[in-house]
Amino acid sequence: FPLLQDALRISQNFLSSINEEIDPRRTAVTTPKGEARQLVKDGFLVEVSEGSRKLRHVFLFTDLLLCAKMKKTSAGRHQQYECKWYIPLADLTFQLLDDSDVCPHIQVLPEHEIEEMKTKISVIKSEIQKEKKALKGQSRNVERLRKKMNEQESWLLLHSPTIPFRIHNKHGKSYLFLLSSDYERSEWRESIQKLQKKGLLTVSVELQVLTSSCFKLRTVHNIPVTSNKDDEETPGLNGFLHVIVHSAKGFKESANLYCTLEVDSYGYFVSKAKTRVFRDTTEPQWNEEFEIELEGSQCLRILCYEKCYDKTKLNKDDNEIVDIIMGKGQVQVRREGQPHVMNSNSLYNYSISMYGLIKVEFSMKFTSRDLSLKRTPSKKQSGVFGVKISVVTKRERSKVPYIVRQCIEEVEKRAIDEVGIYRISGVATDIQALKAAFDTNSKDILVMLSDMDINAIAGTLKLYFRELPEPLLTDRLYPAFMEGIALSDPAAKENCMMHLLRSLPDPNLITFLSLLEHLKRVADNEPINKMSLHNLGTVFGPTLLRPSESEVTKGHIPLATDIWSHDVMAQVQVLLYYLQHPPISFAELKRNTLYFSTDV
Repeated sequence: FPLLQDALRISQNFLSSINEEIDPRRTAVTTPKGEARQLVKDGFLVEVSEGSRKLRHVFLFTDLLLCAKMKKTSAGRHQQYECKWYIPLADLTFQLLDDSDVCPHIQVLPEHEIEEMKTKISVIKSEIQKEKKALKGQSRNVERLRKKMNEQESWLLLHSPTIPFRIHNKHGKSYLFLLSSDYERSEWRESIQKLQKKGLLTVSVELQVLTSSCFKLRTVHNIPVTSNKDDEETPGLNGFLHVIVHSAKGFKESANLYCTLEVDSYGYFVSKAKTRVFRDTTEPQWNEEFEIELEGSQCLRILCYEKCYDKTKLNKDDNEIVDIIMGKGQVQVRREGQPHVMNSNSLYNYSISMYGLIKVEFSMKFTSRDLSLKRTPSKKQSGVFGVKISVVTKRERSKVPYIVRQCIEEVEKRAIDEVGIYRISGVATDIQALKAAFDTNSKDILVMLSDMDINAIAGTLKLYFRELPEPLLTDRLYPAFMEGIALSDPAAKENCMMHLLRSLPDPNLITFLSLLEHLKRVADNEPINKMSLHNLGTVFGPTLLRPSESEVTKGHIPLATDIWSHDVMAQVQVLLYYLQHPPISFAELKRNTLYFSTDV
């Protein structure tokens, strides 16, 4: 509505002018000459110093950038800052390193170690919730668990960022920070460049005055870990966010444009989807749909990039995105007083303004996990989606359904090195087109597969397993899988987990084993595709194990814990157990059947 847009614009201008008047009083440090220096932005960043990662609190003032370390005084209660270094903004540049410059080696931990730590934190979170319910939060155990979670989250905060952000002093040293998202990096860069344009000269620096004022001025008080947050804060959403990226306008010159979508997962942002590149345009019309899985998420970020095809501009740095960010913005997917995104049947339209000129239009709706993973049998038994796997294999006279074989083959042929394969969502309309083709046994399937975006093919395979009327590892065995994975004795666990596989119907078992080998081959290329066994376990675990709704409601499957905290982790652990296990052959399993009793 144009009138409301005008009202919004006028009120925003009014408020920002008031903020500008208030800000100097709150964030100014008076310098010896009586001039005011203001704090513009601050936050915790990871610096690579002397070859190791250090957590720093970085302060951007109107005339300089200060990197400080927070330290406790001998009294223990008061905290103060110790300056590590500062650069006047007039001397600060972002130019890239030449080959002649010595680049400090960035130590990056294997993805699975990061993922395992996230799993441990999730488990502790659910333990804390259980303790609180049982003892109203008064137990010492809660404190102990909180302390442990704080240590683990601090470790994660230090080790997970990998995107380099370099700062140079024209007259001397270079400094390297590691950030967890391209979004964050561009925010820091833009804030610094905006101030540099104003060309303020550095007012004389008295470090003692400056570092003691940091303590009073800081706007970011706590290190971003859960244990520093209030328990009453709105929990994130778990389920699926249906997003349609429509179009963008406001670009001054024609460019090759695409968008990426990021959501936070317990505080860390992960790239979940990417539109196709719309070539040589100022008004891209993507109109692409994505279904994004949310895990404790509160925020959706959209970044708009210009695709760079010029090979001479390629940056030598690892993890460095060479495409240029044209705009970025974010929207809360869960906010108090905004119930319509929650489990709504209708899509709600949004637009994000980026840098004042560019506007991206999109729609979204949220579906909770309970509604999205209802395994409803298909009414048409002639298709493959929603039809029992035994019916499909019998009809096809195959051991593994045709759809599974074809999708696996296509991924292995074209996308074994694709970054984020199986994690990044395919376009929903493409997935629906493939679903319809497989359901009607279309003659054009092979042509469609060879032309289709690979993320859509990966999405079709996940959708097939998600829509099976019962999970691939069956409703009947679900409670036993949950008990088996919880066994602490390795030999007992091995016996139990192998026996459970033997207990599966043959079509389910053969399909599971072929999927398992495929996922292992994908994980073999983790250095390039960034998909570890743990990542793949997280993507496929609930899809292959989540019981059908009818079994839960009939009470056949007891849910003592909150299914979407503890149970999801257990489902991931079951699949991970088999992924980490030495190769399992169907013949070997069946040969061993004779030696085991039928009891679990």
